[in-house]
Amino acid sequence: MEPDRSRSTRRLGAAALTSLALLAAALALPAETLTRTGSPQATFDATRPAGLTGDGPLDEHDHSHGDPATKNALSRGGEVSAATQDPTSARQAREAAAHVASQRRLRDPRLTTVRATRKRTAVPADRFAMAGGCYTLTRAGEPLRFRATTLGTYLLIDRDQRFLAADGTRAAAPSPATEWAARGRDGRMRFNNAGTPLTLAGKVVFSLRRATGCAAYAEAQVNVSGRPHSGITPFQEVRGYVDAHTHGMAFEFLGGSVHCGKPWDAYGPEHALVDCPDHSATGGHGALLETALGGKPGHDPVGWPTFKDWPAPESLTHEGTYYKWLERSWRGGQRIFVNLLVENNKLCELYPLKRNSCDDMDSLRLQAQRMYELQDYIDAQNGGPGQGWYRIVRSPWQARRVINAGKLAVVMGIETSVPFGCTFKKLPAGDVDQCDPAGIDRQLDEMHRLGVRQMELVNKFDNALSGIAGDPGETGVVVNAANFLETGTFWDMRHCSPADGESADRTQLAVPDISAGQQDALFGAIGQVSGLLNLGAVPLYGTPMHCNARGLTDLGAHLVDSLADRHMLIDPDHMSVKARNSLLDRLEDRSYSGVLSSHSWSTPDAYPRIYRLGGYIAPYAGDSTGFVAKWRRHLGWADKRFYFGFGYGADINGLGAQGSPRGAAAPDPVTYPFRGLGGVRIDRQRAGQRVFDINLDGVAQYGAYPDWIEDAAHVAGADGAALKDDMWRGAEAYLQTWERATGVAPDSCRNPGSRLTVRAFTRRARVGLSTRALMNRVGQPYERLGSRYTYCARTAGKARAVMAVTLSSRGRVIGIRRAS
Repeated sequence: MEPDRSRSTRRLGAAALTSLALLAAALALPAETLTRTGSPQATFDATRPAGLTGDGPLDEHDHSHGDPATKNALSRGGEVSAATQDPTSARQAREAAAHVASQRRLRDPRLTTVRATRKRTAVPADRFAMAGGCYTLTRAGEPLRFRATTLGTYLLIDRDQRFLAADGTRAAAPSPATEWAARGRDGRMRFNNAGTPLTLAGKVVFSLRRATGCAAYAEAQVNVSGRPHSGITPFQEVRGYVDAHTHGMAFEFLGGSVHCGKPWDAYGPEHALVDCPDHSATGGHGALLETALGGKPGHDPVGWPTFKDWPAPESLTHEGTYYKWLERSWRGGQRIFVNLLVENNKLCELYPLKRNSCDDMDSLRLQAQRMYELQDYIDAQNGGPGQGWYRIVRSPWQARRVINAGKLAVVMGIETSVPFGCTFKKLPAGDVDQCDPAGIDRQLDEMHRLGVRQMELVNKFDNALSGIAGDPGETGVVVNAANFLETGTFWDMRHCSPADGESADRTQLAVPDISAGQQDALFGAIGQVSGLLNLGAVPLYGTPMHCNARGLTDLGAHLVDSLADRHMLIDPDHMSVKARNSLLDRLEDRSYSGVLSSHSWSTPDAYPRIYRLGGYIAPYAGDSTGFVAKWRRHLGWADKRFYFGFGYGADINGLGAQGSPRGAAAPDPVTYPFRGLGGVRIDRQRAGQRVFDINLDGVAQYGAYPDWIEDAAHVAGADGAALKDDMWRGAEAYLQTWERATGVAPDSCRNPGSRLTVRAFTRRARVGLSTRALMNRVGQPYERLGSRYTYCARTAGKARAVMAVTLSSRGRVIGIRRAS
């Protein structure tokens, strides 16, 4: 054992030294003060976007944790100056906001509630029903707690919190030797461990009965009471919050050793919510990546049960989506959760500790596998296959059924720098692409079969598909260096003057006069100090603003078409302005609605275009105060031809800072308990010895999002009810965008030009059609209330006629009539 321990120590030391070199290079060197061309007396901070101030290190998504403005910016993917004018006129913005207000007055669907877990009976009906329960194996036997580790497999825990083991002993800790697979039904069960049957007093078949007096098994609490809301029919309009951008499986990315903790463990939070070995080995003072991102010199490495220093809004390497925290958000009203599979091969290769492949596609496959494993684990805790609240969905129709059943619809997406191996290599003869159309389609089909339905074309590096927006300042220097290592070239950022004065890519460290032959001293110093970035040439960037000259390539255009052909949701976040505009041009040419910006990495020129296509926008969550400001501006871009609802992109586990607390002295704080969507009662959440309060802790972990929404409503003041209403309608808006991506036409009430005559409508909307077939023939309904869909048609005299379609409990058309 000694040699293994020695090798482990050397690896940890190498990780610390490498991190120290990178950190010293990126953060310790002073930034030069540069002058803007044309303004020789003015100075600006080269490390952060124009108009922003503050101190603190920047993370992967250019957040300065000393500066709340960065994570609350309208656009994280480009420059926004307070001095510039919104490209939308004031009149257009007022009309759009008034339209959204009128839509809030529409009737809401009638909701009901469902049980959060399977009902427990005196005798378990099948081998899955014992999860979490207390049972005796024999009439006079001791009560045992059944803790599910996988579907139908349990830890059997006695009153002294010991575990029945295969060798007939009682173990102090869980292990594979204490896991028992159950077989049987109606209370008569056998238990087996790797071929060894459980035998007590000569019995191998047991008659289970529900009991009391069992020991509790440690677990994070949810602290939401009341049944989850659901629809009265599977096909009606839905209500619920949307997170369009989070990385729930990030514990496997960057080689699997950068992220500390994981969203579940078969043996519970004591095993899932632990720090990284290189953090624990140094008492929290060798966690240099955590220090660089969070700005603190050290932290308490103990997670469960004390959670002294993490999770926290600025603690970016620690697990934030533990399944019980995700469960709380679902119980508090969330109904769509987009989990993005994520990777960055070059950062993975540079980090010395790893247990997984650094290949982007290998990592995506592994993370997709983990999503299904988590679904099975949650099913196991809730009584069997299909019983859990976490449901991976593959179509808007399936998602609607899941949400109306009171569960969480989980959409699988992709955000990675080199999807499908589509990098390129810069050679003297030109760029050489490392992928081709056939390979793209083959791998896209593979991802589609796995369940992927939402995708970004780029993340941090230019690739064979598209140019990227880049990162600013010192962070940009380091990422640009990695871009060079990947492609053999730096970002081709050039001076630009966007028409709206704000829609450019991220500002790079610049020199006032390229012709003078000066170079970026900071970049050169990073290459020298780290010893890893021995690149020779350095990029020379002139006067801001900057735009990447690399746009959407032919391969990128092919991928856009392939995504649309497969009815997938296309996310242009992180693309260069030039590439994003080309992508939107292409989608406009084919009138494709399946587009969304999931976390504010698009620019203001793109947002109105996305809304005009019928797309969906979920700004980066950030602080509640900043989010309210973003919501108010987005109201002015809403398009009256489409249903409006609002979401957020948490970007938790993606090295993105979460919402900071407003503080105990803030005006109108959240008071506990409060009422959430569907009338549930939400109290402070408890995990181990820690109690989380949004006023004091902010969004420390994912379970705080219902509290964050309540806080945002308090910040909005008199507009709080309107904000909540738009967010409650977020799930419906997302599903309607996804429906249109499948080819369904937008509703004819908001789009008068598409109205059929009453006769033509009646002929197309035939009795017996499914809801999906109905929409394929006559478009989306204006309202979906219970078993009735409402449409608009026109009479022979071109007056509006309201058509009512009645549906059976199975979602089949049983009646069509003119309602007015």
